[in-house]
Amino acid sequence: MVLSRAQLEEIAAAVTEDFNRFFFGISLEEEREDPLPTPIDQLAKDYLGLEVVFAPLSADGSICGLTAYTDTCFTVEIEGIVRKYPLRENQIALDKSFIQPDQVKKLCGKRRFTLAHECAHQILFQLESDEMKSRWKDAYATRKAFSLRDLKSREDWNEWQANVLGAALLMPQEEMEIAMWKFARCRTLLNYEGRFLYWDQQALDSICRSFGVSRSAAIIRLRELGYLEDRPYYDFFEPSGRRVWT
Repeated sequence: MVLSRAQLEEIAAAVTEDFNRFFFGISLEEEREDPLPTPIDQLAKDYLGLEVVFAPLSADGSICGLTAYTDTCFTVEIEGIVRKYPLRENQIALDKSFIQPDQVKKLCGKRRFTLAHECAHQILFQLESDEMKSRWKDAYATRKAFSLRDLKSREDWNEWQANVLGAALLMPQEEMEIAMWKFARCRTLLNYEGRFLYWDQQALDSICRSFGVSRSAAIIRLRELGYLEDRPYYDFFEPSGRRVWT
């Protein structure tokens, strides 16, 4: 199933609307001054019925999460030791680094986006035809264990869709509109190759805190929604008005 960005936004809006009624008892149509961040852990567990587990997924941190549509298992090799872990239907595995005491706060935004991405995979799977669902499940069942690379490569074609849908679930378009009004008075933020003027940086920081996302995730989402404009670094001015040259 191949979906456009507009279709993925529609799916995210419908899921978020239904989840807000289920979890908060409110509708997106209700007028609010503050943006409503998506509690992605509750969306995964209470709304989608998914179980989240933590395991060491890679030695280099290159794999942050994965999910499967039927019972399977995967192997991980770390420091020369190969271990096999089960992965059940309706289960999401996140890397163990996310719950290490010294990493919880630092990796909060990354963990939330990874979980949203894996939730998106599960939502997209449920939208497939019965024939496609059966084919995916059969593919997982053909082997007793997968390497993580094998398991991820079976879904490479769907990664872009999961990224777009995951971001839209974590930062819903209507909530981002409210955030832009509150924090930036709906002005377009200017991105000079990673540098921002003071007030734009303040707005960006407020959006990151409000939605519990990383700076990079917020920038990508703002760009997609037309709230951020990219400009060359040589156009950057310091608050004093002096042009910065490199």
